[in-house]
Amino acid sequence: MKTKLPKLHVLTLGCSKNTVDSELLLAQAKANDFLIVDDAKKADMLVVNTCGFIEEAKQESINAILSGAKLRKKGKLEKLVVMGCLSERYKPDLEKEIPEVDAYFGTIGLDTAVLTNILRELGGDYKTDLLGERALTTPTHFAYMKISEGCDNPCSFCAIPLMRGGHKSKPIEDLLREASSLRKSGVKELILIAQDLTYYGLDLYGKRTLADLLKRLSDIGFEWIRLLYAYPAKFPTDILPVMRERENICKYLDMPIQHTNTEVLKSMRRGITRNALRELIQHIRDEVPNIRLRTTLILGYPTETEDAFNDVLAFIQEVKFDRLGCFSYSHEENTVAFALEDSVPLAEKRRRVAEVMKVQEKISLEKNLALVGKELRVLIDRIESGVAIGRTEFDAPEVDNEFVIQSAEKGFDVRSLKVGEFYKAEVTDAEAYDLFGMLKA
Repeated sequence: MKTKLPKLHVLTLGCSKNTVDSELLLAQAKANDFLIVDDAKKADMLVVNTCGFIEEAKQESINAILSGAKLRKKGKLEKLVVMGCLSERYKPDLEKEIPEVDAYFGTIGLDTAVLTNILRELGGDYKTDLLGERALTTPTHFAYMKISEGCDNPCSFCAIPLMRGGHKSKPIEDLLREASSLRKSGVKELILIAQDLTYYGLDLYGKRTLADLLKRLSDIGFEWIRLLYAYPAKFPTDILPVMRERENICKYLDMPIQHTNTEVLKSMRRGITRNALRELIQHIRDEVPNIRLRTTLILGYPTETEDAFNDVLAFIQEVKFDRLGCFSYSHEENTVAFALEDSVPLAEKRRRVAEVMKVQEKISLEKNLALVGKELRVLIDRIESGVAIGRTEFDAPEVDNEFVIQSAEKGFDVRSLKVGEFYKAEVTDAEAYDLFGMLKA
């Protein structure tokens, strides 16, 4: 008589670092003969991988846990486990408020202890022979790779160090082994992630070694290597010649600046001024022609006056970031900024976010319209409703522009394109956040 295999669903919330952690767990679960299912209602066991970054993310995670708790109370789940940033930060409170959860764990990090304990709770065991292998939850042609864990930067508003600890670089040989495995599995786009990519290597090798890592990863043979989450203070400019000279390193950089007013930046403890930011951005653009810069802003910080906010508007109109996102400031306990009065009303925070995004929408539209008539290389992410949808090297998954291929030269059928393949397409039309085009022969 065959033993029933446990059915597991892993719900991942928050950032791509959580995605990597869930993929590590899923690979181990498969090695333990769990059946992975795509819906909590079909599962015997549910793991919720939570986010605790800002208030909205925390609430989303709590709602997901509560939904799992209802299933657990009704006897539809044999096991409910919570992991990730929210439970790292609020474990005692969560245990008290939501006792239906069988076990709470924190973030996986770079060692195997937490992952081992999660597997034990689920009835499995850690397989040492997997060597950090992951079961990808992204489309098979791209994957995230976490090069470090935690953060040593002292930003006043940020709770990440409270949840993920201080910065710890992953040894370069481990990263090269992981990258080679991903490449052999068919991954064409490798997306490097960390809380701060630019800090990489300082703790292990006594100096920042991101440039060396990029060179060695570039040699493995990926079509694209993309960099997410660079910190502007003490930016390692030695990566710029590598980005310029290596064709398979995308001319793209995600560098959250968070604010532009010098006094606000000082209170935020960002280690940089408005003028230094402007000079750094210009230097990056000079060193890597045609680079696209993505940034993130936090608006409504306690010391952000109306003049400081107007400084932000003026800066983005001058610098014209290629991609930009905004958050309302979230007053997080146990951060340095929590001692300040959360003085900007929520409605005003949201107004400022909306105003910045209105300005950015105009900038984005201008930049996209300038591409009409140009031919670009496009990676196809999916095909739906008779069109192919992909991205250029200037766009990261989920957060940036998509390129919609609606037609083709010489009678080609767009539906015959393959997901995960590269094609050349001409831009025929543009909106603020999407490009439209025709496949070129």
